[in-house]
Amino acid sequence: MREVLAQAAFQLFLERGFERTTVDDIVARAGVGRRSFFRYFPSKEDAVFPDHERCLAEMTEFLAAADDGDPVGAVSDAARIVLRMYAANPEFSVQRYRLTREVPGLRTYELSVVRRYEQTLAGHLRSRFGADGDGALRAEVIAASVVAAHNNGLRLWLRSGGEGDPEVAVDHALALVREVWGRPDVPAAP
Repeated sequence: MREVLAQAAFQLFLERGFERTTVDDIVARAGVGRRSFFRYFPSKEDAVFPDHERCLAEMTEFLAAADDGDPVGAVSDAARIVLRMYAANPEFSVQRYRLTREVPGLRTYELSVVRRYEQTLAGHLRSRFGADGDGALRAEVIAASVVAAHNNGLRLWLRSGGEGDPEVAVDHALALVREVWGRPDVPAAP
């Protein structure tokens, strides 16, 4: 049902525009009642990003099982989970990217989603570096770097219309983060 509602919502957003589409329009297209919509999505903005909750849960699970030996590598690999989510459905991902560029409220919503990923990565790093002093600072800076690198590579691919291999640009950007922050000569927090 979640998938049906998300597809109905997205079709209407593309046909009518995000602002001119109501929840009533979405449930009518999906053939369900309003309560069904709100059982799956707290808002119509959430219907644009139906896969992020699952992806965030997968990232959290991945990090919980990660090896402590390379925390920067672990958070870089965790970011690739998000990339794979986008790459699994290029057409939808490109359309969503275009829609979020056109609708200021969706850009704001997207930033809140990105921040949640960043907080998850930073939390993992704080558990490795310590939450006091430079450990917390280092965790926040590395998490922000990973997210910025990932998003730079991902957006290059999305702007291309989903052409080619999205991992190439993301891997290149994440390699830069690992080169700076993953070096053994970068002091860890005491």
